[in-house]
Amino acid sequence: MIYTVTMNPSADYFMSVPAFETGVTNRAEATRIVPGGKGINVSRVLTNLGIENQALGFLAGFTGQFIESALKKEKLNTDFYHTEGMTRINVKLETTEETEINGTGCRISLADERALLKRLETIQEGDTVVLAGSIPAGAGADIYKKAVETVNRRGARAVLDTSGLPLKEAIAAEPYLIKPNASELEELAGKKLSEFKDILEAAMGAVHAGARHVLVSLGGEGALLVTENGVLSARPPEGSLVNSVGAGDSMVAGFLYGLEQGLSPEECLPFAVASGSATAFSEGFCTKEQIERLVNSVDIRQMEEEEK
Repeated sequence: MIYTVTMNPSADYFMSVPAFETGVTNRAEATRIVPGGKGINVSRVLTNLGIENQALGFLAGFTGQFIESALKKEKLNTDFYHTEGMTRINVKLETTEETEINGTGCRISLADERALLKRLETIQEGDTVVLAGSIPAGAGADIYKKAVETVNRRGARAVLDTSGLPLKEAIAAEPYLIKPNASELEELAGKKLSEFKDILEAAMGAVHAGARHVLVSLGGEGALLVTENGVLSARPPEGSLVNSVGAGDSMVAGFLYGLEQGLSPEECLPFAVASGSATAFSEGFCTKEQIERLVNSVDIRQMEEEEK
């Protein structure tokens, strides 16, 4: 069973304003509101792929009720913990440049944090738990570290997709997989990564710090899978970028899809890149058919020592 944990979900309000100007009243041509959050997106893709999963996390207020109701309409299996306050609203302006205004989320208490960790105590050996996104106000920076430790004690796999101090803290707990992008890896390393060798060095540093597998998403350049056993690079298939939202989350789901088929982590890499690409080339999240069309076009290469 795969569980996704979205600590700080959102109601994402998309507004299409082609001629946006500051200081005046703007009128949107179209609007839509959808549930958002990295773990939720992973659950969406896993559901598209026919993989059983359950979405966990914190929700609050009428926005939280909207998210839960909308996800049930999408046929997602959910078990959110409801707390005080209001789940945040993120405004996404679709104009000449994509602009986002992320709201402040609900503040969780120590009791809320303990309730989530207690829920993770019920998972079974062999399960996978995806811990994704930012952490809510009130949560300790070590909340992901505690979650990874709990998952590991249960004999399950912890997959981590976050950034900043929560990521740095949690790596020491030895997650099965982390999925930073280049800027998140830069933040983790604490320095500018201006060249490819710098990115590779930082990813190897994350492995030495405790992460068993580091999947680095590089956008249109593909991805790297770095482990103690070596480095694989993946070039994505050709296609036109339509929407980058959720491409990284789709990579995580594609990787897990491969694991669910009994593949090795190295064999999962093409599915991860194909999934991210399929979402990037589409209006919505990728489907199994789209991934299967692209997976054989992903160019996988073992990096030799002199290239590192």
